Amino acid sequence: MATIKPFRALRPAGRYADRIAALPYDVYNRAEAKAEVEKEPLSFLKIDRAETQFDDSVDTYADMVYEKAKSTYEEMKKEGYYLVDASECFYLYELTMKGRAQTGIVGCASIDDYENGVIKKHENTRADKEVDRINHVDTMSAQTGPIFLAYHQDTVLSELVNKIKERNPVNDFTSPDDVTHRVWIINNDEEIKLIRERFEKIGNVYIADGHHRCASAVKVGLKRRAQHPGYTGDEEFNTFLSVLFPDNELMIMDYNRVVRDLNGHSVEEVIAYLREHGRLRLNKSAFHPQTKGECGIYLDHSWYAFTFDETLRPDDPVEGLDVSILQRHILEPLFGIADPKTDQRIEFVGGIRGLDELERRVDTDCQIAFAMYPTQISELFAVADAGKLMPPKSTWFEPKLRSGLFIHEI
Repeated sequence: MATIKPFRALRPAGRYADRIAALPYDVYNRAEAKAEVEKEPLSFLKIDRAETQFDDSVDTYADMVYEKAKSTYEEMKKEGYYLVDASECFYLYELTMKGRAQTGIVGCASIDDYENGVIKKHENTRADKEVDRINHVDTMSAQTGPIFLAYHQDTVLSELVNKIKERNPVNDFTSPDDVTHRVWIINNDEEIKLIRERFEKIGNVYIADGHHRCASAVKVGLKRRAQHPGYTGDEEFNTFLSVLFPDNELMIMDYNRVVRDLNGHSVEEVIAYLREHGRLRLNKSAFHPQTKGECGIYLDHSWYAFTFDETLRPDDPVEGLDVSILQRHILEPLFGIADPKTDQRIEFVGGIRGLDELERRVDTDCQIAFAMYPTQISELFAVADAGKLMPPKSTWFEPKLRSGLFIHEI
């Protein structure tokens, strides 16, 4: 059973929410983050990426950067940019992009559920990437970036969510990327009780996005437990900030590949190889796959529609993914890309950039692009349920959750 708890969130005062809310810290490089903060001085990036408040000679991971994040946060609270709810609440967070809405329940998940596998993951984490967020959470004594969790849709929860959304939201704004964000407070005792009970019956929940943030929050919680050997389990450091979405509302976009060279092969040799491993036909315009097993290929200024030979697909939930088949039967044997995580000849392009970006890359600094059919949420669940891990860059979730709208102090 999954333990999901209400909490007293620190939230932006209503008139500041649109200015404070920021995309996740890892969406930007340092220069981009700095530009965002210069453009919007209230952006939460000045806390999530406090190096933006120093010149470039200061190391991004210096202790003074984390201390600056803490002092900036305290100043914003003191100056009235944030308020704290009087009682423990759940919240609804709705994001609408291009007319499509998804609504998550904001609460706190248990670090024990993460440790014992009730919260399932599909991606490994790297210790070096965790250190930054461990230091950030530990120094601030606050979790600022919610973990994106998913669960199997539950009719009772869906009915409750729809009922709550009939009320007036406390936040309602559209961000510069044309995503509308709305927030509701759930402070009714009966509704809180129902939410907790339903998640206990749902059982497993899944990390959709934010594996490193999640692992970092858990490690800080375990560190606090070691520092407080008499802990009861009710302390805030035993939980981490999460937004939980039903699987039927989630959208995973394609995560595409571009390759810098043809590994010494001619265009004709590449085409011949592809025809040995599936059906290939010339397409008059950019080809976006419509079903699993299809792939768009841009090569030598032309688009092709490609369908993998089904004999290449095993029953294994990981090896049967389109991205796995592409890697095993094309990227490695044809282009010599054995490890896509480290090979500098391959890059990954999120589907949010569109197929025009694949054309641009191939027409400038690459030789071939692969437009993938999006991995499905059911495939993600199947991989996690099998206790396995997805290949790198298998999923691209949109829209992105904003940081700074909910803060969980530990």
